[in-house]
Amino acid sequence: MIKVLLVDDEPLARSILNEYLVDYPEFVILKECNDGFEAAKAIAEFEPDLIFLDVQMPKINGFELLELLEDPPAVIFTTAYEEFAIKAFEQYAVDYLLKPISKTRFDKSIQKFSSQNINLSKEGTKSFIQEVNQGNSLDRVLVRTGNNIKIIPVSKINYLAADDDYVCIYTDEGSSLKKNTLTYFEINLNEKEFVRVHRSYIVRINQITRIEPYEKDSHKVILKDNTSISVSKSGYTKLKKALEA
Repeated sequence: MIKVLLVDDEPLARSILNEYLVDYPEFVILKECNDGFEAAKAIAEFEPDLIFLDVQMPKINGFELLELLEDPPAVIFTTAYEEFAIKAFEQYAVDYLLKPISKTRFDKSIQKFSSQNINLSKEGTKSFIQEVNQGNSLDRVLVRTGNNIKIIPVSKINYLAADDDYVCIYTDEGSSLKKNTLTYFEINLNEKEFVRVHRSYIVRINQITRIEPYEKDSHKVILKDNTSISVSKSGYTKLKKALEA
């Protein structure tokens, strides 16, 4: 049995997938989800082998949903927008289906999935998430705590700190942990607004109130909330360049 979830905000699209899957009794639909929030809960509950995932959905899109998952399943993307389908590099994602989905194209996708090892397909999903997220300009960050999903606008972030396999994101409202790397945020945050001042810290430039000497050949920055953050030698060079820009 292949455990399946359908994730699409369009009832008609889900009904078409239902109809096509009738010919594949080994594929069992455990749940249909109308949006990414519902899907995140269902994935945690049912641990599906495969999800048919719409890219463009309200609240959070398909890519953002995958980013929230610790152990994502294999994915077949469904989308009406060819530019998104192009992003779903076939060497990473199982496959993608352009809407309106034909039965012939659907059958080919199922055959492709069935010919692959499920665990390798899941690993492909992880690699795809990392690839598609690189070089994107972030305007918000999604974090998950249990079954709750929080959306943090980048405009609210004061600074970020590395915390083992996570990044701690600090705002005026408090802090949140995101499973990612500081390098990811360094690449994807606007360099005119954020600067990596240390291997463990990225700060929003307009949060800095002053720079102070700190030990030999190093400095620290004091933020508006009086947080003190270490600045490395290379970080100080980056910071000066950013402030002079």
